Amino acid sequence: MNPAENLPEGFQAGYLTLLEGGELEQRVRIARQHLKSCDLCARYCRVDRPRTTQGAVCRTGERAVVYSYGPHYGEEDVLRGWNGSGTIFFSWCSLRCEFCQNWEISQKGEGREVGSDELAAMMLDLQARGCHNINLVTPSHVVAQILEATLIAARRGLTLPLVYNTAGYDSPEALALLDGIIDIYMPDMKYGDSVIAHRYSHVRNYWEVNRAAIKEMYRQVGNLRLAENGLAYRGLLVRHLILPASLAGTEKVLKFIAREISTETYVNLMGQYYPGYRASDLPELSRRIAATEYREVLDLARRLGLTRRDRPSPVNRLL
Repeated sequence: MNPAENLPEGFQAGYLTLLEGGELEQRVRIARQHLKSCDLCARYCRVDRPRTTQGAVCRTGERAVVYSYGPHYGEEDVLRGWNGSGTIFFSWCSLRCEFCQNWEISQKGEGREVGSDELAAMMLDLQARGCHNINLVTPSHVVAQILEATLIAARRGLTLPLVYNTAGYDSPEALALLDGIIDIYMPDMKYGDSVIAHRYSHVRNYWEVNRAAIKEMYRQVGNLRLAENGLAYRGLLVRHLILPASLAGTEKVLKFIAREISTETYVNLMGQYYPGYRASDLPELSRRIAATEYREVLDLARRLGLTRRDRPSPVNRLL
């Protein structure tokens, strides 16, 4: 099975183009230097991560921590296809969301450390199993490790598009390193208000950082492009999790996308919120969203011209 046969004729993953000219190897060297005073997420902890994790919000040192990897059939239609999206779940996170639905991974750090060779082997194994892409889940704090693994995997035959599946709190320094390497950016836009973001995810300036990151991602890859078979191979896909009582600032988020990015932006308006982790202790977050709330969001997106949307997930059962 050759997954590359499912991609458009003439498509070449961005990292392969940079590999040919030696630029990919140079990016790896630069990214390694960034780890010594880390600015690879917008926390700007400035920790010397090869020496210590003390003071690093991500609690990750020189080696990435991986929880699991394998074909994933629960991702967006344009990513999972028929053989699944090749997901690698990185442990820890630069956010501290009160409602995190994967808190064992993001907050407890369950998983194990892996070196770049092993991470590259995971990528190649996912390709050999027929996955349509390499989906890097919660990658912001391990940009340097991902780049090194990509270099190794590319030299050994990796050809699949890279998906950067991020919470959207990415620094411009990290995005500059990823320019031309990432084929599909899939950021969250979690909040339309930084005060709310600080309250529920314990992070500062989220709205400002997130808007700048989305604009830069769009500049790099443009609108999401699909092959004739419906698979995505390049572009921007934005996720937004709808919270109860409009706490996520959904209207502000969608207006930003439509007016400052593109009405052709492919969006996933996620209605599957449930009060995970510590959310049940917060009255305003202790319930699922109502069907009427979800329909109002779909109507708003329609009015704003955001018609390129992923199908509603069956787990929300709101429609």
